Amino acid sequence: MTNKVLAFAGLTLTAAVLLFAKVTVDYDKSVDFSKYHSYSWLDVKAGDPLWTDRIKSAVDRQLTAKGWQLAPSGGDASVAAFGSTKTVPRLETFYDGLGGGWGWRGWGGGMGMATTTVEDESVGTLVVDIFDTPTKKLIWRGKSTDTLSDKPDKNEKKLDKDVAEMFKKFPPPPKG
Repeated sequence: MTNKVLAFAGLTLTAAVLLFAKVTVDYDKSVDFSKYHSYSWLDVKAGDPLWTDRIKSAVDRQLTAKGWQLAPSGGDASVAAFGSTKTVPRLETFYDGLGGGWGWRGWGGGMGMATTTVEDESVGTLVVDIFDTPTKKLIWRGKSTDTLSDKPDKNEKKLDKDVAEMFKKFPPPPKG
């Protein structure tokens, strides 16, 4: 019984994690980010051309809020962003609540029914890279993966939230 409870809890936790954005950040710890004050765009690629400007604007808002200035070219740092989407299957299981399964007295013993369906869902990934312009060396990378809605307005809000999370602790503190 304990293994079944742990397995169910693990599946529930996995499903819950998939519903929320995953944002990760990595950077070159030897770089002194205090020397960067301006940035220029290298490129922004997204599967949908409408999203190119949205991604660029979201990143611009975060970098300017951190005191960096956008330069048409030749900034201290260079920024590139890549957005993509893919469709992944999601399993949903529904229990009729009658009979077996979870019950007031443990596992129950009736003939409960479970129905599992497969639903396709879109998952978007955004990678933002920042390079040292003179050396062309990657110095910072932020990545966000999030489940997308079929409503563009909701996705734009998710983009803004995820990019804000990405730049939450930007620039990285100087090494001590």
